[in-house]
Amino acid sequence: MSLSLRFLGTAASRPTVERNVSSIAVVREGETLLVDCGEGTQRQMMRYGISFNLGDILFTHYHADHVLGIVGLLRTFQLQGRTEPLRLWGPSGLARLLRLAESFGGERWAFPVETTELEPGAAIKRPGYEIVSFPVDHRGSRSFGYALIEETRLGRFNPDLARALGIPEGPLWGRLHRGQTVTLDDGRIIDGSTLVGPTRPGRRIVITGDTRPAETTVIAATGGDLLVHEATFADEEQTRAAETGHSTAREAATVAARAGVRRLVLTHFSARYTRDHSDLEREAREVFPATMCARDGLEIDVLFETEATVATLIPGEYAAPIQQAESALNAGTDASTSGRREHP
Repeated sequence: MSLSLRFLGTAASRPTVERNVSSIAVVREGETLLVDCGEGTQRQMMRYGISFNLGDILFTHYHADHVLGIVGLLRTFQLQGRTEPLRLWGPSGLARLLRLAESFGGERWAFPVETTELEPGAAIKRPGYEIVSFPVDHRGSRSFGYALIEETRLGRFNPDLARALGIPEGPLWGRLHRGQTVTLDDGRIIDGSTLVGPTRPGRRIVITGDTRPAETTVIAATGGDLLVHEATFADEEQTRAAETGHSTAREAATVAARAGVRRLVLTHFSARYTRDHSDLEREAREVFPATMCARDGLEIDVLFETEATVATLIPGEYAAPIQQAESALNAGTDASTSGRREHP
């Protein structure tokens, strides 16, 4: 069962030559959803091979750099003749956002657009998993993070033991794997629990959106496979981070360490780090070594706990060639950073 994230935009507040503004595509076994839809998201989807046949967009909050792309994306869906419903999810204020998008285009959409304004802790139920909203701390705005939580998996079935017991392959194996008791043709009764190991956890990925370090994030991410946390600033701008409702890379790493996640990916970088995020990565790794900084186009395959998380980066005109996953994630061009203070 595949589960991956593709980073479509990793810049804070405004796009740069190297980075677009916020959006992440989550793809699970062919099903695609977006978390946030910043300006230019649809072009990033085309660039990085994300299907337009998506059914859901989740908004963390409604600041411009997280929502402006919805107008163009809806318009493209209209031009493509879309008929399938599109489901939008987010904190209160979502219905107003859709009305603004409709008024800007001057027309109503020919396909259903369903909006659901979520409460903290609301669960979006899907076969095999759920997406749970949790409140975060971003400058007083009503902002959510989201946790994708898969259901507990069945334990491993022991086919060698089944054959040794003379149980024929086929439907009986499936029933036994589900823990059922079966009666064989010779009258023997076999309890499925004797052939199946302990249950195995599903995967958990957590995406925070914009936030200060928050206890709610620690709770949502505890024991998770992957935490995607904003890291707008380095230590040198810690005061600025607090003033604007953002986090430093070190603060994000502290959240990851407290939650005991397997891996941390940082995103949402101020323009001053657009070409060189090495300070962010270094400061975070001092607290939580299993940290990487995202670039636009980065794909993370989230495997089960017994496997390794795999990261790949689509080569681009500003990305270093991939020699191995880690070197690609650390690669960057030399940057001339400005000392001018600006909003992230």
